[in-house]
Amino acid sequence: MTVSLIVNPSAGNGRTTPALAAVLAELGRRGLAPQLESTLSLEHARQLARAAADAGQMPVAFGGDGLIGAVADSLAHTGVSFGILPGGRGNDIARVLGIPRDPVAACAVLSDGRDRRIDLGRIGRSRFIGILSCGLDAQANAIANGTRWVHGPLAYSYGALRALGLWRPAEFRLTLDGTPLTFTGYSVAIANSRSYGGGMLIAPDAEPDDGAFDVVLIGGMSKLRMLAHMPGIFLGRHVRLPEVTVLRARTVTLAADRGLAVYADGEPQGALPSTVTLDAGAACVRVPA
Repeated sequence: MTVSLIVNPSAGNGRTTPALAAVLAELGRRGLAPQLESTLSLEHARQLARAAADAGQMPVAFGGDGLIGAVADSLAHTGVSFGILPGGRGNDIARVLGIPRDPVAACAVLSDGRDRRIDLGRIGRSRFIGILSCGLDAQANAIANGTRWVHGPLAYSYGALRALGLWRPAEFRLTLDGTPLTFTGYSVAIANSRSYGGGMLIAPDAEPDDGAFDVVLIGGMSKLRMLAHMPGIFLGRHVRLPEVTVLRARTVTLAADRGLAVYADGEPQGALPSTVTLDAGAACVRVPA
């Protein structure tokens, strides 16, 4: 089988480049013929994935969650399965799907795994595979994306601390499957998956194939209390706090008292207001057997 290896050479501060030779060798050892394609942008990655599918090849995203989400978007409702080789900072999609975070070890999933149908989220004309967020966590994401001297998942922790220092409370106005809700606080996460930011379990019960989003609302509390409970997000303990609410919905409209930035799969998606919908069973991904 030929695999189209769609590589983001800048992912994870260049993590994919030194691993590429070993990945190509492992793919060959497993009887997979790799065709190497280097991306110029996420839209270019979408084009490469569609071209691979048209040629009867398996598209394989080798990079971060943004690249994986773009490939999933491009193949939605085609029935074409795609593979994942993690090469980004956080690698949360691979973590949730049980794919090894070592890209060489993950090659075994491409040859020996099974196909799993999953949901995608949709905002505007784009789909995402993991989590869409706005508020404090989106601001942290922007800071993490901009830093070059903090590497790996630590970049997200650094971003969260800096964002907390700059944050002022926002009033969020939501409608979840037709039911309106307003609260003042820190953030909204619309989760098709459990994890973001390099292992933060923001929505610990979310599953990418259960037909609904977990919508996590973090309400008002002091910055000191927020700081004290940040480590608990890595274990999902924050959902026990009285200031945190988790709801379920398939369609969420979202606005705030200012034009907060929106991020999905670690990539900017414009600003509020936005409408987010679930695209059930839209993608097919190769996961461990």
